[in-house]
Amino acid sequence: MNFRPLGDRVVVRRVKEDQKTPGGIIIPDTVQEKPQEGEVISVGPGALDDNGKRVVPEVKAGDRVLFGKWSGTEVKIDGEDLLIMKESDVMGIIEKKPAKK
Repeated sequence: MNFRPLGDRVVVRRVKEDQKTPGGIIIPDTVQEKPQEGEVISVGPGALDDNGKRVVPEVKAGDRVLFGKWSGTEVKIDGEDLLIMKESDVMGIIEKKPAKK
């Protein structure tokens, strides 16, 4: 990808959710809600604080994040549908659970 976000913006790829209900009913694309979970593709250098110092972003490329339903702006980059949003629109990072022994 030849796109670098500015400031505290992040580029996120939505994660595809199952298209079936637990009962096995297939949900068509026209009525599905868009997922609120995604993978961070690219992160800007961070916003500037009141003193002009750069605030380092907490998220990084590869993080799996949860964001608000109406967060971000949908864009198409290199033929791929992505979201560009401010880091503050990200509610949290989804951490992998350790495998049970």
